[in-house]
Amino acid sequence: MSGTAQAPNGPAEEPGTAPPSTTAPDRAAAALVQRRTVRVLMSAQVVAGIGIGSTLSSGALLVGRLSGSEAAAGLATTSATLGAALLGIPLAALSRSRGRRVGLGCGWLIATAGTLLVLLGAHLGRTEPVLAGTLLLGAGTAANLQSRYAAADLADDGNRARALSLVVWSTTVGSVIGPNLSGPGESVAHALGLPGESGTFLFSAVAFLGGWALIWFRLRPDPLHLAAALARAESGHTGGGLPAGISTPQATARFTTRTADALRHVRSSPAALLGLLSLVLGHAVMVSVMTMTPVHLAHHGAGLSVVGFTISLHIAGMYALSPLVGRLADRIGRVRMILAGQAVYLAAAVLAGTAGAAHWATTTGLFLLGLGWSCVTIAGSTLLTESVGTERRSEVQGLADTLMNLAGALGGALAGGIVTLIGYGGLNAAAAVLVLPVLVLALAPRARTKR
Repeated sequence: MSGTAQAPNGPAEEPGTAPPSTTAPDRAAAALVQRRTVRVLMSAQVVAGIGIGSTLSSGALLVGRLSGSEAAAGLATTSATLGAALLGIPLAALSRSRGRRVGLGCGWLIATAGTLLVLLGAHLGRTEPVLAGTLLLGAGTAANLQSRYAAADLADDGNRARALSLVVWSTTVGSVIGPNLSGPGESVAHALGLPGESGTFLFSAVAFLGGWALIWFRLRPDPLHLAAALARAESGHTGGGLPAGISTPQATARFTTRTADALRHVRSSPAALLGLLSLVLGHAVMVSVMTMTPVHLAHHGAGLSVVGFTISLHIAGMYALSPLVGRLADRIGRVRMILAGQAVYLAAAVLAGTAGAAHWATTTGLFLLGLGWSCVTIAGSTLLTESVGTERRSEVQGLADTLMNLAGALGGALAGGIVTLIGYGGLNAAAAVLVLPVLVLALAPRARTKR
């Protein structure tokens, strides 16, 4: 399927129009659309992911240079994380009302605006526009996270985790390429009379626009709308149009996030609650320990090469093995994979927390920390997706990503104080405590029953 793909038993969906009226979607034809959808999402993740990866360290360096304060440099990361948390639910609500193309596409466009605002701040020598720009860059992170859910919209139970994991895996490319653009970016920035640290944001703007173009022109028919129509047809409803709860742009005049409804929906399903809790607490564990690991290594005499190698292995643990994790989640079940992730988290906390000056132990612990995050994120996201109704799915997913980012921001903010009080080993012990609520809920029989 190429160009304007035909929806099963329906007309082609034109850019900027409401989804077609699908009266009887065919499951086999929807499977073809699903394969195309995953390919498009993976391509967009590769392209736009370069933009995210190239801004990870550059934002902190730029704020540090403009403000003259190392302490202020951390505000760039905090601002981006906060932006992802604030924009996650609105983008999900936009996907619900107008489809994944609009929701994800707007995320990448907002991130593009963020890069331009950062470049303006760099030109003016002002910190405020840079921080405002990094806040908008959080929309890119939110779109990146919500892309994995789009891969699961049309997937069946036997392949949902695998489809989701492939989109997560494709982020690896951007994570590797992006940080290596600092050198070329510095040369371009100097040629334009800008601070060297701002050069990578030029590449990010191009990457984000590329991600938007792939989503806007290639993600057709819209997977969320088609999945809703398919669910309606299979439930025996034969009327035209979209299912209740999925509104077209013409029918929707209001913009609402319905956060309270999403929370109630999750609380009514033990399996959905387990998925949400594993995502939120798992992200807090990962971010809090990862944040202070470079400082711990430096205090024990590690050079920048050792620190860089450790973080690279950590990222590899997060993304590189995602397809294998997805296959296992489909084969052995979501709950068992969440339990496996908690076990890996505990092993990582023990190894890194007792490493002391043994750099190899810290590095191995960080790899396991990333692998645990991969297990929990893929299995938890899949369980959450299939445990809530189609009509609330996008809002619940947006809520999950928002809470994930808030938990990560809080964990990162508290990590430094915890290390000051009880050391790096104490930080790992505190992170391990967050595993316990997930274990309790996962081992409860009710959590194994999908709604």
